[in-house]
Amino acid sequence: MTDRARNRRRIETNRPTVRTWGYRGPPAPSTTPPILGTYLVNATAAIGVTGLGVMGRNLARNFARNGYTVAVHNRSAGRTRALVEEFGHEGAFVPAESAADFVAALERPRRLMIMVQAGAVTDAVIDEFAPLLEPGDMIIDGGNAHYADTRRREEALRERGLHFVGAGVSGGEEGALNGPAVMVGGSTESYDVLGPMFESISAKVGGEPCATHIGTDGAGHFVKMVHNGIEYADMQLIAEAYDLLRQVAGYTPSEIADIFRSWNEGRLGSYLIEITAEVLAHTDAATGLAFVDVVADAAGQKGTGRWTVQTALDLGSPVTAIAQATFSRAASGQSALRAAYAGLPGGTTPPLSRTEATRFTSQVEHALYASKVIAYDQGWKMIQDAAGEFGWKIDLGAVARIWRGGCIIRASFLDRIRAAYATDPDLVSLLGEMEFAMEITDAQVPWRETVASAARRGIPVPAFSAALAHYDTLRAERLPAALLQGQRDYFGAHTYERTDRPGAFHTHWAEADRPETAA
Repeated sequence: MTDRARNRRRIETNRPTVRTWGYRGPPAPSTTPPILGTYLVNATAAIGVTGLGVMGRNLARNFARNGYTVAVHNRSAGRTRALVEEFGHEGAFVPAESAADFVAALERPRRLMIMVQAGAVTDAVIDEFAPLLEPGDMIIDGGNAHYADTRRREEALRERGLHFVGAGVSGGEEGALNGPAVMVGGSTESYDVLGPMFESISAKVGGEPCATHIGTDGAGHFVKMVHNGIEYADMQLIAEAYDLLRQVAGYTPSEIADIFRSWNEGRLGSYLIEITAEVLAHTDAATGLAFVDVVADAAGQKGTGRWTVQTALDLGSPVTAIAQATFSRAASGQSALRAAYAGLPGGTTPPLSRTEATRFTSQVEHALYASKVIAYDQGWKMIQDAAGEFGWKIDLGAVARIWRGGCIIRASFLDRIRAAYATDPDLVSLLGEMEFAMEITDAQVPWRETVASAARRGIPVPAFSAALAHYDTLRAERLPAALLQGQRDYFGAHTYERTDRPGAFHTHWAEADRPETAA
């Protein structure tokens, strides 16, 4: 029997007997509101969740629904009481008001999951609980932590004999409750214990769990960060497609909703396309107008898209579509700058006829699909670059497999990405796979026509344009970077490489007759 199977059996056999809807322990003092929930005989929790905001509460419920006894704790005891009072019938909960009681409720090795705000708050919670734990115990950070923080925390806690696990959890509050995609980073030993639990609460596609061990230390949170970067690009590309269909083709939001519904039945089928159709079809109850017309056109962000772009610059990964999507959100919130540009001239091409609009809609579909493939390809390449930089052994096919369900960017073509990496684990680019390459080839004319139409009419399509430019950059036989090398050598003696012989060279620009020298 493998270690993982042994751990699964131990978890299953050690679950306590439960009786529902009683009090835990002796009667509570009259001055303290009683904690209703599950009365536990031989109370020992398989996992504990501290931080009972929406995500933490729903993950705790998910574990309980899947048969695990869950210790629950929150800085505000009121949230703990509210959870067991409202959802105690869903499974076995052990409410704890103090950190010591919370840790005491956990069976060894202890599995303590933190669901609090990323950054300093997470560090404070770790500092509170780590001294109460023993070697072999596990702290799991299920928040949107920066991967570098996860690497730092993992190293520090490893020195104390504790396992620190960075688990990227995707799917929002609904996914947390009903089945998220879970990207787990940490030691193999910790995943042997945690894997069966995360796999049981995750989304399932074709019977396969959408949870896997990504790699050591910060690998899980890194892949979750890239997931969110791809999500930014995907959403921006969809928004640009909507804008083109509205401003160029002249369709109404409800008509565009129907177009998106039809696209969702084909190769663009995805969660984001599905919910976009719902949003566009929605009517504002207060005004009777299309919902999208009463919403301010300034989009916010929580940081993960920005982290993706910043990290890509450090790694030298050209995630241009993701970057443009992130910058587009930033630009949308620059009200003063937008006001300064307001009224300046733009495109003048007249609107399309309905016959032309039908043809244009097909072009936009090609452009959206091709740009989406490029954005996903950029994300996968960034993961490859990070794996090389940090020594992570990441199964890129497994990443595609677990993103097929639960997560925000789940899409039908992820199964093809999984299959492509199953055939060739060392695939450098999705465009190295024949079917994707053929689809991009077929999209050439409509993709370019879409971007050109937007430029003629003055309609911004930064993500479409960036994806196309990325494609053209990488397929070009020769790039103008040769001139950049010359410029850098001229003003800074940075040297350059040649095409006809190896080495680094410098030209003495102030002395035209003097030959170049090897650096």
